[in-house]
Amino acid sequence: METVDVIIPVYKPDRGFLTMIEKLQAQTVPVSRIILMNTEQKYLDRLLYGTTLEREHHNITVKHLSKREFDHGRTRNQGVKLSDADVFLMMTQDAMPADEYLVERLLESLRGEKVAAAYARQLPGRGSSEAERFTRQFNYPAESCVKTKADLPTLGVKTFFCSNVCAAYRRDVFDELGGFVNRAIFNEDMLYAAKAVEAGYGIAYAADARVYHSHNYTYRQQFCRNFDLGVSQADHPEVFAAYPSESEGIRLVKGTVEHLKKKGMHSKIPGVIIQSGFKYMGYRLGKQYRRLPVRLVVAFSSNKEYWR
Repeated sequence: METVDVIIPVYKPDRGFLTMIEKLQAQTVPVSRIILMNTEQKYLDRLLYGTTLEREHHNITVKHLSKREFDHGRTRNQGVKLSDADVFLMMTQDAMPADEYLVERLLESLRGEKVAAAYARQLPGRGSSEAERFTRQFNYPAESCVKTKADLPTLGVKTFFCSNVCAAYRRDVFDELGGFVNRAIFNEDMLYAAKAVEAGYGIAYAADARVYHSHNYTYRQQFCRNFDLGVSQADHPEVFAAYPSESEGIRLVKGTVEHLKKKGMHSKIPGVIIQSGFKYMGYRLGKQYRRLPVRLVVAFSSNKEYWR
């Protein structure tokens, strides 16, 4: 039976994070270790003050980083080096397991022939807007699948879609392929998936492995997030130049508008159009970031430490 570790980058966690840890400890397939790659020790210390979390759960390992040391790719690679498990789960601190079968079902999806990674379905959390609920359904449907190189002509860039919000990786394949890129502003999961697909492996989507995870971003937050997305694509034309993502974005906007119409929520449509404009502006500017003054690049990015 495979051993499984969970690796979670942490920054300013809230009380929900403690619930997440409890749910991970109660899985049908036991987790060997939970490795926390924590940015800025004071925030985690503040959350844990007065709790017995580390005493009750001896399988928790904490590695503290400064904010300047954090990187989406390198920090996760460092977490993997602390693990000796056969399989590791990458998760974010705000991904809440929907039930006790999350690890079990991800492992089942990894057992397919030449599957390198398997990612979970993301369900909208409590308080999600109707547009955000549709986005989750659009990106994370109810049907599982395994995507391979043969799907590139039909799926395009979605062949490489994989999310480290909750994804399981085979350690032997991860080591063989050299892990995540060491410097990444965004998309370290998709860049790894692209490498795996090109090497002949599959990426599994496990629809029955579920976490609650969603965001109601402001216009500015969405602009900055999509700016970083554009930067990532500009930095890795070997992956994204041949498979542009703009058509998927347009399809999502059209689908969201039609969904709101069917729900009779016409008043929400202008907000979706405006938000889509901020997304597109951020994305286009991110793709052209080399032409911008450094001060604007830093101002537009949601990951300001990356530029320092």
